[in-house]
Parts: sequence; C-alpha cells; structure tokens
Amino acid sequence: MAKYSDELSEIFTALADPTRRAVVDRLGRGPATISELAEPLSISLPSFLKHVRTLEDCGLIRTRKSGRVRTCVLDERRLGVIDGWLETQRRSWEAATDRLDAFVTADPPPTSTTPPR
Repeated sequence: MAKYSDELSEIFTALADPTRRAVVDRLGRGPATISELAEPLSISLPSFLKHVRTLEDCGLIRTRKSGRVRTCVLDERRLGVIDGWLETQRRSWEAATDRLDAFVTADPPPTSTTPPR
C-alpha cells in the first residue's frame, strides 16, 4: 500500500475538486481544447487554467500547444494507479466479507449436555 501513497495523495487531491473531475470526465470522451473544456463552467479563464495546471502537475492530463490552441488529453496510465489501488482494496474487502460469511453460516459449535456445576 505504501507504494501508492504519494501518487494517490496527489491524484486524489486533484480529483477532490468538482471542476477538475468535470474536466477529467469530459476528457474521458476524447481530447479537447482549453476553450471547449472551460465553456460549460462558470469560472474565469485564469481560474480554469489553475485547474488545468493542477491536473497536469499530477499527471492526469497532458497538454500540447499548436499555434494559439492548447489541447488537453487524459493520461489513462495515471488512472491506472487509482485502478490498481482500488483493486487492492476490493480484494481486501472481499476476503474480509468471505471470512464473515463463513463465520455466520458455519455450524454452531456443539453444546455440552452436562449441566454446569
């Protein structure tokens, strides 16, 4: 679990903001320009660019500039870090619930027929 800690903290911190989650969600459908990403949001362009920078700094998105147009692309490898961590959590919880199920459905231990003294 320690192998994920720094990466996960950085990624989850970036995804903690609803604006950045909206950007990641939109980029899940394909590349988009800064203008396309900012259009449906009610924030200023300079504020929006701070969100883009945060996503870029943690590696969730990459940007490339062609002339005056900057295009953003989702880096799915970084999402793989989250997926790997979630899979570890899933296995741990499944093992715990399997043990609980076995305990709950197990036959009760035999009771003694002799009265206590």
